[in-house]
Amino acid sequence: MATASAEYVCGKGTLLGECPIWDDRAQVLYWIDCRAPALLRLEPATGNTQTVPLAETIGSFALRRGGGAVAALASGFHFLDLETGATTNIGDPEADRPDNRFNDGRADPAGAFWAGTMNRRHGGTDGTLYRLDPDGTIAARFGGITVSNGLALSPDGRTLYFADSPTGTIFAFDLDLESGELANRRIFVAPGVAPGYPDGSAVDAEGFLWNARWLAGCVARFDPAGKLERTVKLPVARVTCCAFGGADLETLYITTASHGALKDGPPPEPLAGGLFAAHPGIVGLPESRFAG
Repeated sequence: MATASAEYVCGKGTLLGECPIWDDRAQVLYWIDCRAPALLRLEPATGNTQTVPLAETIGSFALRRGGGAVAALASGFHFLDLETGATTNIGDPEADRPDNRFNDGRADPAGAFWAGTMNRRHGGTDGTLYRLDPDGTIAARFGGITVSNGLALSPDGRTLYFADSPTGTIFAFDLDLESGELANRRIFVAPGVAPGYPDGSAVDAEGFLWNARWLAGCVARFDPAGKLERTVKLPVARVTCCAFGGADLETLYITTASHGALKDGPPPEPLAGGLFAAHPGIVGLPESRFAG
């Protein structure tokens, strides 16, 4: 099994970096600090960075085909202005569950946006995975989730990957893109196959799944059968998500967290919360955009 390493880029001290997305039109990388909360932007060609404060906790977002973004916030689904941070409400499927919040999300090739919830207080299995259609329809797909994470799709869009982080398990589903129906739920990666806990994911052009491993200081790459193929090491333990970017989609960007690194005092890892980059010699896939 091959092992590589990632280099620090910027952003150390970010509380909970998540959801890196490469904008192939603007050639910039976006990611979020869920807890600040804020939207962050990097222009790799110049090294320039930008931080846009947000009004409420954000779990994830996806770019829109017509510009801007759609986001899963504490108060439900919203349109998001990438320049100002202003939001426009779409709908909140869990307005009656004040202890829940949205977490990981991703757009699929059909133009829908998927995002799941979690209970932020007692850690029970109160989370649900939702699909937001371009026409604004919100549909629950399944519940009983502890921490919704690891949403990713196979290159043909027919397989959806999903992780419930505390269980240590990554699942795979057959996906009907037109209807949004899920079937044939199965274990893709069982607990203990890789170190740590599964967090955010990305799929490369070969159909392999890259998964950030929370508390393990690495990103793991699994083949289409769920076998661990390689890891990318980082100098921080709380690795949260990954995405391919760059002009040729050959750079693996990796987000991390500083929140929770140490209960009292500063984080013990100087680069915790930073954005990292690796060059594994493998090409990623363009990010799907929300069609609404």
